Amino acid sequence: MPAFAELPPFPTLVGLLALLLGVVSVALAWNASRPFFRSGVLGALSFFAGWLTCELAAHQVIVQTFVLGFLVWLGALDTTYGLVGTGLTIGSFVALIRLHRRGLLAEQATRAAVIETFGEEFVGPPKPFSLRSVSRPFNLAHRSVTVRSGVEFAEVEGTRLYADVYHHKDMPEGGPVLVYVHGGAWVLGQKSYQGVPLMMRLAALGWVCVSIDYRLSPRFKFPAHIEDVKRGIVWAKKNARDFGGDPSFVALSGNSAGGHLAALAALTPDVKQFQPGFEDEDASVDTCVTFYGVYDFTNAHGTWPGRGPVPFLERFVMPKRLAEDPELWRLASPIAQVRRDAPPFFIIHGEKDSLVPVTEGRAFARALRAVSEAPVVYAEIPDAQHAFDVFRSVRGHLTLRAVVSFLQRMVATRRDAPKE
Repeated sequence: MPAFAELPPFPTLVGLLALLLGVVSVALAWNASRPFFRSGVLGALSFFAGWLTCELAAHQVIVQTFVLGFLVWLGALDTTYGLVGTGLTIGSFVALIRLHRRGLLAEQATRAAVIETFGEEFVGPPKPFSLRSVSRPFNLAHRSVTVRSGVEFAEVEGTRLYADVYHHKDMPEGGPVLVYVHGGAWVLGQKSYQGVPLMMRLAALGWVCVSIDYRLSPRFKFPAHIEDVKRGIVWAKKNARDFGGDPSFVALSGNSAGGHLAALAALTPDVKQFQPGFEDEDASVDTCVTFYGVYDFTNAHGTWPGRGPVPFLERFVMPKRLAEDPELWRLASPIAQVRRDAPPFFIIHGEKDSLVPVTEGRAFARALRAVSEAPVVYAEIPDAQHAFDVFRSVRGHLTLRAVVSFLQRMVATRRDAPKE
């Protein structure tokens, strides 16, 4: 019989486990601050690791403390491996605690962005922050909110499209409306798991929030995605009153690919090409909030390294290559559709986003501000990765607090405006 390699002595094994814990802890903390990779499969892995580490830094410290304590109890400090591993883990705690504390800078960043656009009287005094609000990051439900899932709003080419509707359980009348578009690189994603913290907060305040499906690539090519977003807007306007909503104010929001679609829909209310079969319907919106969106399909502004998103879009999303139909690609790019009469925008991007460069958000904000007569707020969230707002983290909580305040003020401004 073949001989099996003997396991190292128990103290050595425990020390090696402590060393492994230390190396992994340091790598996760380092990657959260400076992503190792930004493209391909390794880029995706780097994003997921950095995202969860950054937004759950305090939780990670707590878990690793228990694991390290258990290894020390087993004798990790009796070996050199264990001593080194323990030192590395404790050192990583310093970086993780720093990441957690820097999450509080989200309030400073959003306040500064709003003040730059509107002045200090718009934001009011800073509000206290309680750790209880983020102690259970994946508990997204709100006791005052009812969610009606799977409400069909359209059927296109045999594909049924559904919406999840969030509203206050008492359904007070006259609530503003928010339509939310999920992300997922135009090829995947679920409306049920994105934008939930924002919609829960708004619905608790009396808003009616409609999170919509849209047809996905590669089965369906652009402009199918934006057509369905516009169908969702039209449906929300027609049906908001059934849930206590008032369609006289409709906001539009989305994250990542959904941020692209939200921005594009907000900037193209009169592009009938995006409304086949319902050209005469009103798909305009009153304000738009985008999270880490993609705004330039062509990379004409050089905000991405190399060709940027072009190869992926050519393969999976667009019906023709960029060289074959540059006008369609330009029409698909919100940065090329900026206009004088654009609605107010709140553009949000994470400083450490490794999937969509922060330069994309900066360039779009500059381009929109150059021509739009409406307010354009741009907030860059320190240390934030892509998808930082998906669950209840410090950064997500404080950023969404600013977004909710912005939306409430937009509603008040619209309703207080003199009637024409």
